[in-house]
Amino acid sequence: MVRKLCLTRRLICIALGLLAAKLNVATAHAQIVLRPSLDPPSAASEYANGDYADSSRRQRPVSREAPLSSVSRDYNQPVLPESNSRAHEFKELRAEADALSRQLTLVRRIVHFASPTIVHIEATKTAETGKGFASSRIEEAGAGVLVNVAGTPHVLTNRHVIHPADIHSIRLELNSGRRLQPTQVWTDPSTDVAIIQIAERDLVTAELGDSDAMEVGDFVLAIGSPFGLSHSVTSGILSAKGRRNLELGSKEIEIQNFFQTDAAINPGNSGGPLLNYYGQIVGINTAIASNSGGNEGIGFTIPINMAMVVAEQLVSSGRLQRAYLGVQLENAFDPITARRLGLGTNMGALVKSIIPNSPADRGGVRVGDVILEFNGSKIYNDGHLVQSVGLTPVGKSVSLVIFRNGQKLQATAVLDSSPES
Repeated sequence: MVRKLCLTRRLICIALGLLAAKLNVATAHAQIVLRPSLDPPSAASEYANGDYADSSRRQRPVSREAPLSSVSRDYNQPVLPESNSRAHEFKELRAEADALSRQLTLVRRIVHFASPTIVHIEATKTAETGKGFASSRIEEAGAGVLVNVAGTPHVLTNRHVIHPADIHSIRLELNSGRRLQPTQVWTDPSTDVAIIQIAERDLVTAELGDSDAMEVGDFVLAIGSPFGLSHSVTSGILSAKGRRNLELGSKEIEIQNFFQTDAAINPGNSGGPLLNYYGQIVGINTAIASNSGGNEGIGFTIPINMAMVVAEQLVSSGRLQRAYLGVQLENAFDPITARRLGLGTNMGALVKSIIPNSPADRGGVRVGDVILEFNGSKIYNDGHLVQSVGLTPVGKSVSLVIFRNGQKLQATAVLDSSPES
């Protein structure tokens, strides 16, 4: 009996000891929650492997005056592991990338649609090095695009890409690797346009857009062979229209009406197409404004409407037949002169003299008139009028809006062929 009582007392003592230990642990645990910033657990603590071991995942410190109920809610809030947080961030990033990918798919489709019509051009030219020195051979790379002229495929490019190479020194290659055989070449120095006739007939030609319908800010793609790297693609926007009087490398380019784009255009892009977001050709990339010789965000492109007028005339007659209005224009048409005539701005072309029996004379244009519009397009200055007339088909009847004695008048003229063409 005595032994049983002793054993019972020992069991009771052990139970009371365990209960006291649990109470101490709970008290210590509550103190950690209330004062996490003051009493962080040591490395040897039983909590070292818990949430408090990593300061980056430690719960927000709780004010010592906070009520216990709020402390309990904060303490019971689950803490996401760092791996779960990154997974959530990646999921959001993936969703945004998927949305962007749907837009970029359009770019890929444009390139895929246009690629069969892009031509890589290499021309071997002979450069004169001076009297008494042997001439050197220069390899020039550029691009072109297949267009339909007179019902057959031709390669449209820039004159400076192939001139003055011999036709047998011009190599044409499609993106597929197929070689094309040039049979005849026509060039026009005043516009820097060249058109190459080829022997092949079973070729896809490019879809042509309306360059007159392009607006500043429109999305564009440029395809070419910069630095000899064929079929390279860059993108940008149409930065400006109607760039004229540019000091380009060749002073022979007299007729200028360039698009400006920030799509990267580098040496070798010349002759390649500028595309709209329908995959249509809206221009032929021609030149860059650069201090380094590379792309600096300013490229110039011949509008496709203008390039095709030149190309079709070259194929049909062998030369560009420039139209003729028969007026001489005042170069110094400044704002002071415009105000004296009663105009608010000096936009337009001031007629200095008229050639007798010319289209302008027959159409009723007089000395002192200011031509404000030509064939439905506003005229910015004298150079713009000269270029507009030169690119209009010979024999075409055009409308004129002129300013005379404070009034706007309508006139009509039928253009002749220029004596110089």
